[in-house]
Amino acid sequence: MTTSDSATPETNADDAGRTAGSESGSSNEASTDRSTAVSTTGRRSRRRVRLVAAVAVAAVLLAFLPFVWTLASTAEHRYSADTVPDRPVALVLGAGVRSDGLPTLLLARRLDTAADLYFDGRVSVILVTGDNSVEHYNETDTMADYLVAAGVPADRIVGDYAGFSTWESCVRAREVFGVEEATVVTQDFHLPRAVRLCRSAGIDAVGVADSSLSERTAATVYGWLREVPAAVAAAGTVLLRPDPTFLGDEETGVRDALADDAADDADTGTEQD
Repeated sequence: MTTSDSATPETNADDAGRTAGSESGSSNEASTDRSTAVSTTGRRSRRRVRLVAAVAVAAVLLAFLPFVWTLASTAEHRYSADTVPDRPVALVLGAGVRSDGLPTLLLARRLDTAADLYFDGRVSVILVTGDNSVEHYNETDTMADYLVAAGVPADRIVGDYAGFSTWESCVRAREVFGVEEATVVTQDFHLPRAVRLCRSAGIDAVGVADSSLSERTAATVYGWLREVPAAVAAAGTVLLRPDPTFLGDEETGVRDALADDAADDADTGTEQD
């Protein structure tokens, strides 16, 4: 065997070096590939998080839009009891009756506000609207009795026994009782939606609110929170304009009470002359 046919130590060392270099290069390339893959996955994950966050923010904003709409669209129609323009009718919306048959605190405060409007001459008739869907639960009579006890004449109080919701109360006030102008009386958290729905039902409605925060803090805070989803439902109601559960025939109670009030005013004027 000649020298040229034999591998020398130097040749073996060079081959080993090349092999080690090749393996080292492959390892570095694999490490780089893994780093690139990890980096790409991280970027995709961050993009997904940002997308989810953007969708969540958009959903929250969309949920609040109807609430903002009720506030903005009724801002010029909401007043204090001292500044509200005169309207022939006060529309008091029901808010529950206690187990002892008395109105809840929130409802009593609404009724007190309506009574004050009557005694101040800012309204002539009070239409109380509530739920009387079961035999032993009668919001409407409870409200009327409370007002009579407060000194409002019984013939100036008219009851709607099928006011099962704010929308139904507004529609029935317009379509059944013939109310064209009214002052809506409720709590401040409910007033924007109530005025908006009544105006959408065709009533020239303004509103006076009772601020119940100091008396019923938890209930009032809950009421404001509840108005966010309630405003979404109200927007759908305005668009779809569903019929009330009971519409029924026209009732003349409000018109008759207004006629009696006008007659009393005329008699008073004659006596003064």
